[in-house]
Amino acid sequence: MCGRFALAIDGDGLLRSYVATAADRRAGEWEPVYSIAPRTLAPVVREYLDDEGELHRTLELARWGLAPSWAKEKGPRPINARLETASTNGMFRGSFTSSRAAVPMTGYYEWVEVEDGKDPYFVHHPVGALLHAAGLTAARKADDGESWDISFTIITREARDAGGEVHDRMPVFLTEDAVADWIAPSKLDPSGKDHMLGMLDDVSTTVAGQLRTVRVDRRVNNIRTLTRTDPSLIAPIV
Repeated sequence: MCGRFALAIDGDGLLRSYVATAADRRAGEWEPVYSIAPRTLAPVVREYLDDEGELHRTLELARWGLAPSWAKEKGPRPINARLETASTNGMFRGSFTSSRAAVPMTGYYEWVEVEDGKDPYFVHHPVGALLHAAGLTAARKADDGESWDISFTIITREARDAGGEVHDRMPVFLTEDAVADWIAPSKLDPSGKDHMLGMLDDVSTTVAGQLRTVRVDRRVNNIRTLTRTDPSLIAPIV
């Protein structure tokens, strides 16, 4: 699974990487964060067609934990969706059909239980390259009744990377070429869903083979006491 991740690239870098525009000031002013936890805000990249049919790609902040408009306010907000059922499960089916996004990250954490606690590990590209996780989004009216709150979940699959040493699930990562296909604002029909699932399986296997896992300091374990902007959180213990 993916229960915490890092994004060590600022807003300007993300806008350049995705050739996107900022949906609001907060997205453009994003600063590197090395511990992004569920229910917190993180950047996502989405596309939409305006009234004239022109395609736009935006970077915006969304809350981690999918909350569809039809779901109860105090209902579950899943942070992960299984690739095997993402297109058919009632919680995710609508988002898979027409509300897909890329979730930028530079790595994610997993934990291994040992006799005296849990050891955290960081799974990442060996040169710190930007990773594009396949995400699903949902929108619901904010408390002001005018704006929209965006939420997201990250699709996971059976681990095919070095993370498999510490956990049996991992995020579905997209290649750069596959990002545009995944976030295109088209509505998928059954055959389109099958094609997309096959594409996700193929490209995520390719990216997974490039990743590495390192053990990091246990300071990562306590989200209440760590400093989210501290880059030493992802420093390997040798």
